[in-house]
Amino acid sequence: MTHILVAGRIHDKGMELLEGRAEATIEVLEAPDQAEVLSRVAEADAVLVRSGLTAEAAAAGGRLRVVSVHGVGYDDVAVAELSARGVPVAVIGGVNATTVAEHAMFMMLALAKQCFAHDRAVREGGWAVRSAFAARDVLQKTLLIVGLGRIGREVAKRAQPFAMEVLAYDPYVDAAAMGENGAAKVEDLKDALGRADVVTLHVPSTDETEGMIGAAELAAMRSDAILINTARGEVVDHAALCAALKSGAIAGAGIDVFAPEPPPADDPLYGFDNVILSPHTAGLTEECGARMGIATAENALAGLDGRLDPDLVVNPEVLGKG
Repeated sequence: MTHILVAGRIHDKGMELLEGRAEATIEVLEAPDQAEVLSRVAEADAVLVRSGLTAEAAAAGGRLRVVSVHGVGYDDVAVAELSARGVPVAVIGGVNATTVAEHAMFMMLALAKQCFAHDRAVREGGWAVRSAFAARDVLQKTLLIVGLGRIGREVAKRAQPFAMEVLAYDPYVDAAAMGENGAAKVEDLKDALGRADVVTLHVPSTDETEGMIGAAELAAMRSDAILINTARGEVVDHAALCAALKSGAIAGAGIDVFAPEPPPADDPLYGFDNVILSPHTAGLTEECGARMGIATAENALAGLDGRLDPDLVVNPEVLGKG
């Protein structure tokens, strides 16, 4: 009997797919820590993960034939250890791209329009705030997209109705491809940071991108600029961001991702009125949750059947070796 371990509940639509596999048993760990995953992975032929898989768990999964990631980021999955054992690691592709792009746009607009500050002012009797002219238009402003992958391209598309000038920094995408997506390629990140009204980050967490927005990059930004991070917490130097917000080096930030997650109770970001925070939910709407759950389940079943889409496998060199 095939055993499927679901490490962190997925949407019911995805569960329905798994439960439709008559010859499989399904085990769901509702909100597991890595110790609980480690204790159960040895019995699994497939594992669906919401919060990564350690090298120790990968080693313990002697029966594993596929690891299906509920998302596109896999920096917390022990890919090298799994690859050494011929286990493919699959991600969901672009099913969450539009939803994350919407969230980035929401944060940009909410910060520009002083959404939460004005809401609080009305509730507290501060009607006079309307004469401060603190809100700003995004019309014809300059947007810098760092990372023009699936999500970055969707952000560029959504910026067009606002007639924004869209710049993009991505060493792995050429100028022609950027132009096709409505963005102008920039080669110098710091120079582009100084030109932008809004900077939005859409890169994976890698050795190359860790801390790529640090003190020097924040200092290069304009004091009226906004930073949005729906990528990974490791991409931004947290201490440097807090210092920039405290000094007024940037106007505000929208942060959906943290390192670690969840952030500690004393995180300094909680103390800034010009910061919007969300709990890594940029891709977790009802509609997108269903798409992600279905894609994650489909990848798990495809892995068990030996029919994974190579474009969704982060270590495709292992395909066909089992």
